[in-house]
Parts: sequence; C-alpha cells; structure tokens
Amino acid sequence: MNMSLRVLLLGSLIAASSVASAQSYGPRDEGRKFNDGSRVVCKNVEVQRNSRDPNRIAGTATGAVVGGLLGNQVGGGNGKKIATVAGAVAGGAAGRQIQGNHQNKTGDRVVERRCERVYR
Repeated sequence: MNMSLRVLLLGSLIAASSVASAQSYGPRDEGRKFNDGSRVVCKNVEVQRNSRDPNRIAGTATGAVVGGLLGNQVGGGNGKKIATVAGAVAGGAAGRQIQGNHQNKTGDRVVERRCERVYR
C-alpha cells in the first residue's frame, strides 16, 4: 500500500470519528444529566427566518459597483485606480450594512427552543 493511500485512509477515519462524536440535543433531553456532572439546558432564542440573502451578497455587490463608479470619477492616473478600489471597498461595506439594516426591520422573527450540554 503506497504512502498517499495510507494518509488518505487515515484522514478519512479521523474525519469520520469527529463527525460521529457530534451530538445534538432537543427539548426532550432537557434536564438530562450525565456521569461527568454536565446536563442539558434549553433556552428560547429569537431568530430571523425569512431572509433570502443571509450573507447580504446583493447589497455588498451593488454597493461595490456604485462605490467603484463614484471612485472612478475622482483623480487621474494611479490616483484614479486607487480611488476606484477605495470606492468599491467602501461601497461594498456600506451596501452590506444597508441591506442588513433593511433585513432586520422587515424580517420575521421566530422563537425557537435550542438546547445545549452545559459543563459545570
């Protein structure tokens, strides 16, 4: 068996063992106690549900294009290139923030019960 196949097999076993150890808990597990003194605690958490663009890609892209166009109107030569890049970066950040504010105002908020294991 060559070395690269062994490394690939070992990596696959390690990845599978880490995935297999992941545990999730639900409301039915609330109050469950373990031998190490830990227990499952559940909380109500408010989350936003209807966001179609949670990463705010549309706002970032639109802001970057507009900022780049405005930055391109400033200066000449290398200064124009720098202004275009700076305008695109600033516009992208502004567009992302604007879209995030809009999503927070118009989004549906839902209360979910989330549970986790607490070690004390």
